[in-house]
Amino acid sequence: MNTTEIFLIAMAVIFTLPWLIWRLGRTDYWAPLVVVQIITGILLGPGVLGQAFPEIYRFVFNPTVIQSLNGIAWWAVMLFVMIAGVELDLRQAWKHRRESGITAGLALGTPLLLGCAAALVLLGQSGWVGAAARPWQFVMGVGMACAVTALPILILLMEKLHMLRQPLGQRILRYASLDDIAIWGVLALILMDWQRVGKQATFLLAFVVLSFAFRHLMRRLTEPDRWAVSLIWLAVCAFGADWSGLHYMVGAFLAGVVMDTEWFDQEKLDLLRHHVLLVLMPVFFLSTGLRTEWAVGGAAVFGAAALLLLASVSGKLLGVHAAGRWLRWPAGEASIIGWLLQTKALIMIIFANILLDKQIITNETFTALLLMAVASTMLTVPMVAPKLRGIVRGASALRSSP
Repeated sequence: MNTTEIFLIAMAVIFTLPWLIWRLGRTDYWAPLVVVQIITGILLGPGVLGQAFPEIYRFVFNPTVIQSLNGIAWWAVMLFVMIAGVELDLRQAWKHRRESGITAGLALGTPLLLGCAAALVLLGQSGWVGAAARPWQFVMGVGMACAVTALPILILLMEKLHMLRQPLGQRILRYASLDDIAIWGVLALILMDWQRVGKQATFLLAFVVLSFAFRHLMRRLTEPDRWAVSLIWLAVCAFGADWSGLHYMVGAFLAGVVMDTEWFDQEKLDLLRHHVLLVLMPVFFLSTGLRTEWAVGGAAVFGAAALLLLASVSGKLLGVHAAGRWLRWPAGEASIIGWLLQTKALIMIIFANILLDKQIITNETFTALLLMAVASTMLTVPMVAPKLRGIVRGASALRSSP
């Protein structure tokens, strides 16, 4: 077969296998399609398919096909990260800055500290630290991976739970928005290359200047033109960030942050996010799965994933419960907010991909982080749905009491 035919076989597998598992297995309650796609990417990687059926793996996922898939994956994740930046609503966070600042700070800081402690455990063992990493970069990178909240997946899960447009859902989005800004800021610090600091400073200065011109232009354009210009802006910002040594995903996020949601029809923006997830992101999940490794031993990787999961989930819950006590939330709210904010999936996987690209972590650490992200996201709906039903039943009983 020629390369085109093998590429199309790979694409058919990428879209068919997770959909069949999701639909026939009826996994939607505990594993939405996006989570099944991530898991399938791991299964199709060298650690599973490559070990079980090496000849099939080498035939379908040969270097030429992987290179073609990577190009699609790069553009997919840039679009997705840009949309995540657009959806940040910092004005609402500023309006409620005391509550949002306390909650977001504790929700980020506590799992960050526990994640850094887990990273220190891994730091003393071989096989986890990337070749180009300084110890502080590894510890901070893994710690921040434990603190990440995946804003786009959080939106999807809250839509599923019918709470996105409710006051509680909007509060949770404010907390996640502030955490997202902090996460990308810390990532930029981790990636700061003092040998190329001049180029990075040049990019950031040019970005600030061009952002004013870009925003002025976008306000004068009609909505159809705004969509087209936003894609040009995305490519330019991603190129500039990658050229300066940060990362093209940092540029994609910055490209979205300076856009206002009011420039676009909200339904169309939701549809774009949905279509990117449906049409393009499965290729990114497959390319992510191809980067998994188990060279330090399967038990060690699963053990590291369990340690990171414990740090991530317990840290997020402890931090949010502390905020709830401080701000005197009603009973049960802190638990719901904590479980929703520990949703990881896409943003953490994107974050971990950047750390891997920059050789701050190894493929084995990347695999452990990937397993942790999948497990934490799968826990969310089963933990939150019963708590929401309990609150609704309690409110109904209160209203019906004389």
